[in-house]
Amino acid sequence: MTESAQPTQKNVLIVTAHPEPRSLNAALADFAAEHLRAAGHQVRTSDLYAMKWKATLDADDYPDHPAGQRLHVLDAAERATAEGRLSPDIAAEQEKLLWSDAVILQFPMWWFSVPGILKGWIDRVFTYGFAHGPGMPPPYSNGGLAPRRALASATLGAQEPAFSDRGAHGRLNDVLFPLHHGLFWFTGLAPLEPFAMYDVNEAPEDGFEPTKLEYAHRLDRLFTDDPIPFRTLDGGDYDHDMRLLPNVETAAAGGPDLHLRPRG
Repeated sequence: MTESAQPTQKNVLIVTAHPEPRSLNAALADFAAEHLRAAGHQVRTSDLYAMKWKATLDADDYPDHPAGQRLHVLDAAERATAEGRLSPDIAAEQEKLLWSDAVILQFPMWWFSVPGILKGWIDRVFTYGFAHGPGMPPPYSNGGLAPRRALASATLGAQEPAFSDRGAHGRLNDVLFPLHHGLFWFTGLAPLEPFAMYDVNEAPEDGFEPTKLEYAHRLDRLFTDDPIPFRTLDGGDYDHDMRLLPNVETAAAGGPDLHLRPRG
């Protein structure tokens, strides 16, 4: 962690994706909002199920798209974004992202990924021309949403050892690589180490109290912790085909770790 003075007031967007308002995920989202507000920050929340969020990307996202014309998603999204003619629900979420200094995604891990409604929020909100695309810095560096920060906070049914280097499910950071690297870092969001609550299906009634203490500690460092040190695309480590150059990795690195800058 980088030591620094207590950060000044920041804006935090919490996006939560669980169908049950009395769920552990809802409790974690509520706790985060309360804790951050008590620290002097501004907080806005997008509860996707409560909002009845439309999860499917289609031509309705671009109201001026000509009926009967083939939908080229990138072209339609770029044009609608530039002209301010996106579906109002998308525009509202983009405004929240631009308002924020950090975004927290709060979700249960289902089938080693985010719930479909959250994937739909990502698909529809991170449009070409808004979070990435022409006129913006290259991806995997200081993209369209830099210098904001991003934290994935997940609940998992499995025990923690199952998500370790020798665990059957693989390391949690490897499972979350598409989110950390492919969404956050691609668009310039600085990805923080994830917060995870394991074995939630067997958690005792009093199990939430120690979790709150741990989560509070992470939230207090939301703006001071060092992000995951992914390599930058324009930092000299990749060739023109976006392939990592030979011999830039440490000897023990493999898999997603190839894309981490050496520490120390």
